Amino acid sequence: MKEKIEDLIKSVKDNHVEMIDLKFIDLFGQWHHLTIPAGYLNHDTFIQGVPFDGSSIPGFKTVEAGDMVLIPDPETVRADPFWEVNTLSLICETAEADTKAPFQKDPRGVAKRAERFLKATGIADESQWSPEFEFYIFDSINYRSDINLAQYLIDSGEADWNTGMDFEKNLGHKIPLKGGYHAIPPLDIMFNIRTEMVRILQEGGVGVRYHHHETGGPGQSEIEILFYSLVEAADHSVWSKYVIKMVAQRRNRTVTFMPKPLYNEAGNGMHFHQKLFKNGEPVFFDPSGYAGLSKTGLHYIGGILSHAPGLVAFTNPSTNSFKRLVPGFEAPVNLFFSLANRSAAIRIPKYAMAPHEKSIEFRPPDATCNIYLAMSAILMAGIDGIRKGIDPSEAGFGPYDVDIEKAPKELKANIRPLPSSLKEALDALKRDYQYLLEGEVFTEEIIETWIDRKMKEHYEVMNRPHPYEMNLYYEA
Repeated sequence: MKEKIEDLIKSVKDNHVEMIDLKFIDLFGQWHHLTIPAGYLNHDTFIQGVPFDGSSIPGFKTVEAGDMVLIPDPETVRADPFWEVNTLSLICETAEADTKAPFQKDPRGVAKRAERFLKATGIADESQWSPEFEFYIFDSINYRSDINLAQYLIDSGEADWNTGMDFEKNLGHKIPLKGGYHAIPPLDIMFNIRTEMVRILQEGGVGVRYHHHETGGPGQSEIEILFYSLVEAADHSVWSKYVIKMVAQRRNRTVTFMPKPLYNEAGNGMHFHQKLFKNGEPVFFDPSGYAGLSKTGLHYIGGILSHAPGLVAFTNPSTNSFKRLVPGFEAPVNLFFSLANRSAAIRIPKYAMAPHEKSIEFRPPDATCNIYLAMSAILMAGIDGIRKGIDPSEAGFGPYDVDIEKAPKELKANIRPLPSSLKEALDALKRDYQYLLEGEVFTEEIIETWIDRKMKEHYEVMNRPHPYEMNLYYEA
C-alpha cells in the first residue's frame, strides 16, 4: 500500500494533476464528493484522512458528533474525464475523526466485512459479481409535487407517442411500446451515446461485456460489466452510474435508473450475476447437478430465496421498485429458480457451461439500492443457505422450467410471491435479519436506520393523493 501511495503522489506531480476529487457513498446509496487541490495530496491524506461533516450525510452522524474523515483508497484512482482541469478521482471510506477507526455504518466497509466473513467460513475465498445496468435516456424530465399539484412530464425522441409530433422535421423511426429490445439504428438513436459511455468506462478500468438497446421504446438501454470481486464490482458500479449520467448530460440528455419511470413500459432492473471460488476453483460447478450446479451452489440459491422477502428491502428499497415487480414485464414476481427462465427470481444462465463460468443471476434488484449493502446482503443470505444446507427444491422453490404466466393453477398456488410493496419488504426484514449480523458484517444500527428511513419514504408516498385518483374519485 505504501508503495502504491508513493507512486500515486509521484504520478500527480509528473502529470501536472490539478485537483483530487474524493468520492464516497452515504448509507442510502447516493455518491458525494469533496475536492482538494493536488498540491495538498500527501501520505497523511491516506492515513489521517480529509475532514468532513458526517451529520450532513444521510444515515451517518448526529450534529453533536458530526466530525469524520475520508480515507482515500489508492487502488481506486482513475482520471475523471468530466472536469475542465486535470483531475484524479479516488473512492474513499469514512472513518472516525479522532481514532481513524472505520465508521461502522460505512457501506464500503460493510462490503469489505462481507468479503472477510466469506473467507472466514471456509466456503470460498472470493465472490465474483457482474451487475447489469438498465436505464432510460430521456430528452427531458419535468416534475413537481406540491400541496395542490402533482405532475411529471417525460419526453424521448425514440418514443412511439411522438409519431404524430411536428417538431422541426419528424422523420419517423419511433420504437413501439415494449418494442426496443436490440433495436437497430435508425430506431436506436442512443447507440453513439452508449458507445461513448462504454469507451470512458473501459478507459477507467471497467471491463464491459456489451451494450444494447433494451425493451423500453423511449430510450431504454443496457450496459453489462464483467465479473469482479464484491468491493471492486461495487466500486465499478457507482463509477459506472456516474459516467452514464455525465455522458448523457454532456450530450444534453438525462438518464434515470429509476425502476419504473414509465407506466405500462419496461422497467429498469439491475440483475446480479454471481459465483464463488476457492483456491481458484469454482464452487458452484458440478456437471452432474441440476443445470451444472453443485450442492453448494444450490444451497446458496436456497439461502437467497429463503431470505428474499426481507432481502429485497435492501435490493429493491424504493416505493417505485414494486411498480416494476409486477406481472407481464419479465420482471420476477415469484420466488423460484430455473434454468434460463427470465421470469424466475434466480436464473441459471444456460450459456455459462464451463466450470469457471458457472454462475447464478438474482433478477429482482434495481439501482435504487446501495450496491455495497445489496451485494453484501445477498452474499450473506447465500452463505446462510450453504451453512444450513437449505435445499431449494425441498424448500419449495423449484426448479420450475415453465412459463409461470401459462402454468397450471395448481403449480402457481405452490409458488411464494415476492413482497408487493416496500412496507411488506421492510416488515419481512424486521422479522428476518439475524443472518446479516453474522461476522459483524451488518449491525443492528444499520438495519434500524435503514428501516426507519425507508418506512418514512413509504408513508410519504402513501399519504399523498395520486393524480390518477382524480380520474377515479373526483366525482364521487
